[in-house]
Amino acid sequence: MFKRRKGDSPGDVSGDAEGVDQGDLDSADEAPPASDEDEPGLTPRPNGPWDDSEVEGPDPRLDLGGVWIRGFDGLHLQVQMDESTGAVSVVTLTQGDAALQVQAFAAPRSAGIWPDVRAQLIGSITSSGGLVEEAPGEFGVELRARVPGQGGALQPARFVGVDGPRWFLRGLYLGSAATPGGAPDLEDAFRDIVVVRGQDAMAPGELIAMKLPPDAQATRA
Repeated sequence: MFKRRKGDSPGDVSGDAEGVDQGDLDSADEAPPASDEDEPGLTPRPNGPWDDSEVEGPDPRLDLGGVWIRGFDGLHLQVQMDESTGAVSVVTLTQGDAALQVQAFAAPRSAGIWPDVRAQLIGSITSSGGLVEEAPGEFGVELRARVPGQGGALQPARFVGVDGPRWFLRGLYLGSAATPGGAPDLEDAFRDIVVVRGQDAMAPGELIAMKLPPDAQATRA
């Protein structure tokens, strides 16, 4: 299923668990590529997610351009497209009633943006009538929330963030995945994502574009 939207930022918040719809920083990044994942401000990643410099290639993961994702039995993948560019802006992995939305963004070389993104998310969730709290998680602080969904009813959601070398990866767990341990396959899939930042100068917070693989593009056409 292909859905379209115009723009995304790390602090946008989703509110539709059934449709899994993705809803409502500035100097150029001219730093050279980083090779040390333990630089101050970055998330320790001994078990992933990975930078593309840390793996030999996309196989056996699905190459979506800005991210590579490993599939598994029972996994379904949906994408949302940016109308202005035609690029994939959000990838959603679903398994039963569990869902994981994935986006990757440019970031400074050694200064993480997850604290600022969390503050934006907290403001967005509370202003929309939702509830949210910070809690310890596998990658440090994560957000556990209840956000307005279809019909205004509150639904569980869990936001995780990973600050890598010149990139930030955000995951949004919905449905049964909103409870830690509720969807271990999706948690493994997030942990095994590879981010392909590229060498182009990008502003912190700019979305790293993804794309459909050639066979999916042919099917869509």
